[in-house]
Amino acid sequence: MISPGMLIGERYEIIDRVGSGGMADVYNGKDLRLNRNVAIKILKQEYSNDAKFVSKFRAEAQSVAGLSHPNVVNVYDVGEDDNLYYIVMELVEGITLKKFIEKKGKLEINEAIGIGIQIAQGIEEAHKNHIIHRDIKPQNIIISREGKVKVTDFGIAKAATSNTITSNAMGSVHYISPEQARGGYSDEKSDIYSLGVTIYEMLLGKVPFEGESTVSVAFAHVHEEAAHLDEVDPSIPRSLSRIVQKCMQKKPDMRYESADALIMDLRRAVSDPQGDYVVFEETVSDSPTIMITDDVVRAVKEPPKRKPVVRDEIPPERELINEDALDPKLERILKICSGIVAVIIVVVIFLIVGKVAGWWGGSGKEEKDNPSSYSASPLPSEDVSADKVEVPNLIDQTLEDAEKMLDDAKLHYKLEPVESDKEANTVVNQDPLAGENVDEYSDVIIYYSQEESGVVIPSLANYTVEDAQRKLESMGLVFAKTEKRYSDTVEEGKVCGTDPVVGTSVKKGTSVVILVSQGPENETVTVPYVVGKKVEIAKELLADRGLDCDNVDYAYSDKYNKGRVIYQSIKSGNKVPAGTSIGITVSLGAEPVETSEPPRPTATPRYRYVGTVTINLNPFEYEDEEPAVIKLILTQDGKSQTVFNGTLSYKDFPKKFTVNGWSDSTGQLTISKAGVVLDPVFDIEFKRIAD
Repeated sequence: MISPGMLIGERYEIIDRVGSGGMADVYNGKDLRLNRNVAIKILKQEYSNDAKFVSKFRAEAQSVAGLSHPNVVNVYDVGEDDNLYYIVMELVEGITLKKFIEKKGKLEINEAIGIGIQIAQGIEEAHKNHIIHRDIKPQNIIISREGKVKVTDFGIAKAATSNTITSNAMGSVHYISPEQARGGYSDEKSDIYSLGVTIYEMLLGKVPFEGESTVSVAFAHVHEEAAHLDEVDPSIPRSLSRIVQKCMQKKPDMRYESADALIMDLRRAVSDPQGDYVVFEETVSDSPTIMITDDVVRAVKEPPKRKPVVRDEIPPERELINEDALDPKLERILKICSGIVAVIIVVVIFLIVGKVAGWWGGSGKEEKDNPSSYSASPLPSEDVSADKVEVPNLIDQTLEDAEKMLDDAKLHYKLEPVESDKEANTVVNQDPLAGENVDEYSDVIIYYSQEESGVVIPSLANYTVEDAQRKLESMGLVFAKTEKRYSDTVEEGKVCGTDPVVGTSVKKGTSVVILVSQGPENETVTVPYVVGKKVEIAKELLADRGLDCDNVDYAYSDKYNKGRVIYQSIKSGNKVPAGTSIGITVSLGAEPVETSEPPRPTATPRYRYVGTVTINLNPFEYEDEEPAVIKLILTQDGKSQTVFNGTLSYKDFPKKFTVNGWSDSTGQLTISKAGVVLDPVFDIEFKRIAD
């Protein structure tokens, strides 16, 4: 029996149990040797007695321990103590993605994309190390209090047999890939399918396939097509719907080749939500038709003549031969045909490569550059790739060099100090990783080693010199002098940086040079691409380049959601003087359809039916619980309508509602919190009132 205070491995103290899964229990614990809190996952007893399971479990857990990525829960240790098999992991304070979805009902589009990218980054890191998760689902994704997304439960996923997955009831089967449901071979693309289902649930608040049993849900994954997201909810961009659709293809070959490829399309979905760039690869071969000779046809149609054999005459070694084996002559013919097919495929590939490379006088580039090959768009659109930059490799660079590399690459950065054996102010990790293509001026998180008991240089951007000096002195640092620097983002005379750079860990008493802006170095700046972005982000991007955005117009749009930029007055990539005003047009959403109400008769009075109800049952469990979406639905005379749908909190109850009905009969009112229907059902009496 595991209880608080118990010591495991003569090192880890059990504090309390925080969760339980199908195969393991999770405990909050403390590493007494390193004096840090950890999460301890202990295998349940029924699996501890299965030697084969334990062997796989330990081997996979040890391989996962080699992973080091900001989107993967770190595994510190794997061990056994008195038939207790355990994994010691990083303790992440937060909630699972499943609970987060239940809490919000469904996530905002950009919120879901951001979480999806982080999950994919963790999965890609595992795949690079030849580790397949096999159980990607919202229950295995943790969102920390800082908003960092981390994938967990790698160790048990691979060890689990088909029996253990089935015993997990309805948990994993909603996210299982078709090949896993069949009990077949699963690889990296199985994780991509499950991630597609997870993104689907984030956007709609429900899984694509429901059923009364695990078998019916598994059958749906194998044989049924999920409803397209943009058809269920028109506010979901078409590109994002197609991304999820590609992830959830039944044939693994038609899914994304890698998590990296998925990440690229998810990032494009942010900047170009209505773009048509998601390509579905057909697996059908377009090789030329092969003529089969008459000999082959006869060999297939006519079974080989066999000499009758008496059972007793069969030598012992012949009894092991499969009676359904191919006739040697037919086998030789098939081998010849296979060779011919292989040669033809090689020739076709050679021709395609030659076509793309321009060996035969044409060039794929010419076709790509030909604007006639693109379909017309009803609204202004621009080349998304114009504002894409490649993230440089920052690992093992000094903090100062890393920040300069990102400035040169037109990228912003955020600093995260971490414990590390490396020299202070050395980059340990980064997010996104090196080589990824991202939007200009996107944030890159720099994880750097921090000197123990040091003082971190603060960000003083846009401070006055006097305020910056006071701030440094209050932290025990010494103001040395000021130096002037060019800056496109900070107005002249304000602080634009420090030396040492922001985030550097130094000792108290260190001298710091304050860098003061003398305005932009160049008279012209490059206009960024802001179409499709939220108006606040668009203004921020323009301001970062030293551009103004005083002229904002509004118009209806069927293509862009409300609050998104649908047009910019100067095309991205153009060079304009600093301070130029860029006009933008912001979407008001789809144009409403006007309806005219018929005139009321003057002679006959018109009545309405009104009832009131006070909800005394507080749907929140405790006072500090976060506000949630509360929805009231009235059912009366066989009709239903939503009478309230908004965000409320604990203190709003008891709450009185006025409800309009269809008649003076009794109606029933159901209440739900964050999409979950609560008990009881409230009855409402309606009165007829003349208008």
